[in-house]
Amino acid sequence: MKSRIPRTASHFPSSRVRAARRWRLPLLASLLVGACQAGPREVVNVYSHRHYDADQLLFDRFEELTGIGVRVVTASADELITRLEREGETSPADLLITVDAGRLHRAKERGLLQPVGSPELSSVIPENLRDPEGYWFGLTQRARILAYAKDRVRPEELSTYEALAGPEWAGRVLARSSENIYNLSLLASMIAANGAEVAEEWAAGVVSNMARPPQGNDSDQVLDVAAGVGDVAIVNTYYVARLLNDGDPAARELASGVDVFFPNQDGRGAHVNVSGAGVTAHAPNAGNAVRLIEFLVSEEAQAVFAETIFEYPVRPGVPWAETLHSWGRFRPDPLNLQRLGELNSDAVMAFDRAGWR
Repeated sequence: MKSRIPRTASHFPSSRVRAARRWRLPLLASLLVGACQAGPREVVNVYSHRHYDADQLLFDRFEELTGIGVRVVTASADELITRLEREGETSPADLLITVDAGRLHRAKERGLLQPVGSPELSSVIPENLRDPEGYWFGLTQRARILAYAKDRVRPEELSTYEALAGPEWAGRVLARSSENIYNLSLLASMIAANGAEVAEEWAAGVVSNMARPPQGNDSDQVLDVAAGVGDVAIVNTYYVARLLNDGDPAARELASGVDVFFPNQDGRGAHVNVSGAGVTAHAPNAGNAVRLIEFLVSEEAQAVFAETIFEYPVRPGVPWAETLHSWGRFRPDPLNLQRLGELNSDAVMAFDRAGWR
């Protein structure tokens, strides 16, 4: 058994030692706080409209690979664009990420983005999926297709977007609001293909064939087709894929009664759009922003987007998710997506005149 050493005066710290300790403790605390707050030496500040866990996983991976910290602010596209306008030259943002080429074009037109010359991005991303002047670049693709009820619609009854205005579809079509950017871009693509007058006539025809007034998001359209509210809906592919892979068995069961049809395969092809990114006009870390875009179109990142969010890669050769693969290959509309932004206001007016609420 160890003997206990009596605590004599010599075992207590002297007043000088106690003073030194009192001086060191606050210093150590401040050093620890500083170390926690310092973070990576290099950063890239992202304003993002996207809200997926996969995006944050990829940001973390980018930081792991490069040592560049990714700081993210999330909000709606309109809120982020307004914020960039308000902040002006003092904005800390380096990169704007949002969905739909129409919004990216809007940011470009308002002087919120800067052109980027990246051989990597130019070689990897197909020409129609990026701005011709390098102001923005597609990160993922989605097709706007027809989701139909398997028990009430035969695939051979479907053909083109334009055909939805025919009398055989009276009371059977579901769609979301005309204010939705996805519908605005679809109509813009139809204006580019057929002219404004024909596109407006189509919109009016679809309005007369609607099973109910426009409401809800794309998931709601799919579920309403499954529930028998309508027979066919205009939606983006990844909404159907997510429902088919939902953690809720009831959602999967409902979605299993719906199938996907790619329109206009004998003509211009199915309408496609992108989520994309652009380096902000006053980016303090523009080089890091370009590196992040280049990483997001790498094979590694593109595979993550495909497998977890069910979006189509923009990089050729990256495998699709099994659900997307099961729907088969399709012919996409080769229209350069900058046209969707250029014709956005024409689409707004056409929808208004057609009475598409």
